Amino acid sequence: MFGMSVFQSVLERLKAEEDEEGAAEDEQSAHANIRGLNGGFVGNLAASGIADSGAVQRAYFDTASDEMLAPAKPIPKPVMPEHLARIRPEQIAADLGLTDTETSQGLADKRRRFAADNHPDLHHPEFRTNATTRMKIANMLIDEAQRRVRLLQRR
Repeated sequence: MFGMSVFQSVLERLKAEEDEEGAAEDEQSAHANIRGLNGGFVGNLAASGIADSGAVQRAYFDTASDEMLAPAKPIPKPVMPEHLARIRPEQIAADLGLTDTETSQGLADKRRRFAADNHPDLHHPEFRTNATTRMKIANMLIDEAQRRVRLLQRR
């Protein structure tokens, strides 16, 4: 390798590695019929008699409990909570219990309590549109009440 370019030395090394791999493959092919060698983790399934999927199915059914083999129960259709049907601003204001004597802390508490019952992530996907609408309107009403509280505090 001395006196060769770097490229030539890399080519020589690759050729030597190929020769070593070829010899190793010849040795492995001699053991190809020995169960467990050259078969990977699973081994030779055809030689072990497990190749047929019917054997796997029979083993499953032989060991399965009655509960596992019972037909799946139908999933009941979800029922929308009554409060999610109330999406008009005046209904949501009544649900919030907004008054003219609110404080900033009181409004923050009402927002938190409202979100705990109405946040879209807490409801079935079929009802998230209503929950989102309720949250948007409630946030708008509380934000407006917060503005009024700040105006009153400046006076």
